[in-house]
Amino acid sequence: MKSPADLQLRLRRQWNNADLRTSRLLGEGVELPIELSIGLPTPTDLLSRLEQVKQHVEQWRKVRIGEVVWTDRSYRSASESIRVPRCWRIHEPSQWSAACNDVEITNEFNRLTELFATCDPVFHEVIARRRSLTCNRAVEEVAQACRVAMNIQPGDADGRPLRLLSEFGTDTKFFERNRSLLLTLLDQRFDGEASRLGLESFLDAATEGEHWLLVHELERGLLPFPQLRVRGSDLFSRSLPGRHLLIIENENCHHLLPEVRGAVAVLGSGFNVGWTSAPWLVDRPVAYWGDIDTWGLRILSDVRRALPHVQSLLMDRGTFDHNIDKAVAEPTPASLTPPEFLNSPETLLYLRLLESQRGRLEQEFIDARTVQQAILDWATQAATEHFAEHRQFD
Repeated sequence: MKSPADLQLRLRRQWNNADLRTSRLLGEGVELPIELSIGLPTPTDLLSRLEQVKQHVEQWRKVRIGEVVWTDRSYRSASESIRVPRCWRIHEPSQWSAACNDVEITNEFNRLTELFATCDPVFHEVIARRRSLTCNRAVEEVAQACRVAMNIQPGDADGRPLRLLSEFGTDTKFFERNRSLLLTLLDQRFDGEASRLGLESFLDAATEGEHWLLVHELERGLLPFPQLRVRGSDLFSRSLPGRHLLIIENENCHHLLPEVRGAVAVLGSGFNVGWTSAPWLVDRPVAYWGDIDTWGLRILSDVRRALPHVQSLLMDRGTFDHNIDKAVAEPTPASLTPPEFLNSPETLLYLRLLESQRGRLEQEFIDARTVQQAILDWATQAATEHFAEHRQFD
């Protein structure tokens, strides 16, 4: 026989289970009502523990939360059937929180109810599951973070520090104060892109700390070290050595790169491509290689806005079709309309990705030999064109 206190303890443990809490609060997966078995008295209980059975029945008669289901039970030692509690049914989340008989859980439920009423439903799951992100913040602060995460778009900072994004009604410390919460909310909306790129890179924001890019030499001796960390603002004001520049969206592709005479690669740029408007890049052959998805093509468009002569590498229909078995779904596209600075084949590819059930091919999954050959072909072509151009002026 389980007492109300026994089952309250079980309900509290269930509340602290993130999967159960999320499913029940959102009405997904584990459905209500919750039915907890109380356990019926045995004939032995009735003979040897009669007073305890009476106390047990009386305790359950006093329960006013949810529904106590009773049943009539016949025993040989009793002249007539005895009405005993069989199970406890909890019909809705408010009853569940109240039945836990725990002040912290009651307060948390009231807080979650208020947040669900004020925040976009796309964030309800993460709010219910990741309680540590919201428990020490005021409800209005969390609601404001949800509004910002719902309205902000990748690249909206346009090179400004996050503290200056006043158009979202935030104070100068808001992004610093709520960084982890905002990253989680943006990940929920944009399928993990914010964490993958970093908040500043995702929003194209400059900060006091700045986003550090990885500069990788493709010819030995071009740099003091094979790899260097450089801030985007420094790349704007100071040129890199070499004749050719390769810009790569993701940092973890450096192992795919071949040796190329006179070339340097900048990796891990993400949306942080404002530095590509640097004057020293105007006359330098530049190639961009990113993921084949709507986000990668959007970044390519941003680079081409600054550098109309930039050439895309491995971001074409042929590469996508050849690697379709490695493609995955892109739940949230960058936009339903192609970016302005894509060329015709890239625009058609963008539209193709929007229609595809698997519209995302991450660049690191392309065969290394294919990557190396594409880079070598580009460098050879760029060197030939550069030589021909200089001969024309000789």
